[in-house]
Amino acid sequence: MTNAAPPSQPSHYVMSMVIIGVLFFIFGFVTWLNSSLILFVKVGFDVDNVGAFLIPMAFYLSYFFLALPSAVVLKRTGMKKGMALGLLVMAVGAILFAVFMGSYDYIGALLALFVLGAGLALLQTASNPYVSILGPIESGAKRVAIMGICNKFAGGVAPYVFGALLLSGATAYATRIKQAASPQARAILQHAFVSRAVMPYVVMAVVLTLLAVWVVFSSLPDIKPESNLQTSGDHASRRSIFSFPHLWLGVLCLFIYVGMEVMAGDGIVIYGQASGLALDTAKHLTSWVMVGMLIGYLAGVGLTPRFVSQQRYLAISALLGVLFAFGAWRTHGTLSVGFVAALGFANAMMWPAIFPLAIKGLGDRTAFGSALLIMGIAGGALIPQIFVHLEEIIDFQLAFLLVMVPGYIYILFYGAIGHRAGQSARARAVDAPAPTP
Repeated sequence: MTNAAPPSQPSHYVMSMVIIGVLFFIFGFVTWLNSSLILFVKVGFDVDNVGAFLIPMAFYLSYFFLALPSAVVLKRTGMKKGMALGLLVMAVGAILFAVFMGSYDYIGALLALFVLGAGLALLQTASNPYVSILGPIESGAKRVAIMGICNKFAGGVAPYVFGALLLSGATAYATRIKQAASPQARAILQHAFVSRAVMPYVVMAVVLTLLAVWVVFSSLPDIKPESNLQTSGDHASRRSIFSFPHLWLGVLCLFIYVGMEVMAGDGIVIYGQASGLALDTAKHLTSWVMVGMLIGYLAGVGLTPRFVSQQRYLAISALLGVLFAFGAWRTHGTLSVGFVAALGFANAMMWPAIFPLAIKGLGDRTAFGSALLIMGIAGGALIPQIFVHLEEIIDFQLAFLLVMVPGYIYILFYGAIGHRAGQSARARAVDAPAPTP
């Protein structure tokens, strides 16, 4: 990795933020397609909720298996080329998904999503710490929040774009499939429905490849992680990665947070159907969550760190999560779904706060610490599976409550106490909110 310093000129800084913002838009768009795919495979492959939630499971498990190899790759390629490589791996995954959908192979499609997630693991392992160290670590949450706006704006657009391409008339199509006169006729209808995904994913592969080329030839500087990260004042480069308890607690926190985010963003489509909403309405519910997240990011950008520190904002967000989860449990129908959508607001500033807090003071262990945090994204694979299995044996609203509230309580703990574990007094002093001018 090169020793380039962070961009010092405002024009270079702005251009770097623009390029990274485009990347965050792309992986936000790809990630939040999963909500549409969950409904899509329920119709096209006739699977239940457990089978449909293999979509996010296959996608997010790739982060667990590929994050550490991604850190090794980034040491050889540098952050800039690593981002481009991640985009190319995503393009391969998109092509494979198109192929397997064209051949009506659900297991193959899950494998393709794993490859797509692998590319995202590499891209995120590079881009998240890159944004955190592009300026002072104290304002890292603000920069990540700006990237989150790009990410969640894409997440709001994705269900509408792919809902129109993949799920148009899905209710009528599902009825035709159920009423098919023979198994052969049913199979023909299902194959035709699933084949809708082929061309959009081919186009996606082309776009991702062009973006990879653009990143390689862009003016994006290749920042070395340790070049702009404050250490804890005790020679972090000489310490074992196991001597940073705030990192390990942060990995668990991010694991839980991503599970909460997927439960709200992807799980709301299943929650909406269980609440009595029609499929053609449920397919757009993820966009409700994304609107909440966008509002939350805008609030976070305006408030952190000028008025409230990122760790305090994290604790407040977790409390809101608990309140909204109880609101969803105590109400019914559209209002209950509205409380689930409001979790988008509560979740918005969690990633932007957790990531900088967890990697603070790691020095040249930053890349490895970032990879561990990216592994935590596997929470999006496992926590929703707890919900879909629970809701088969108890009321779905109670199942939702029992999954969400303990998760938010742990996030509250990390925001209030856990992020300080093992930190020196000097490092904790950085947590104080910046003075208001």
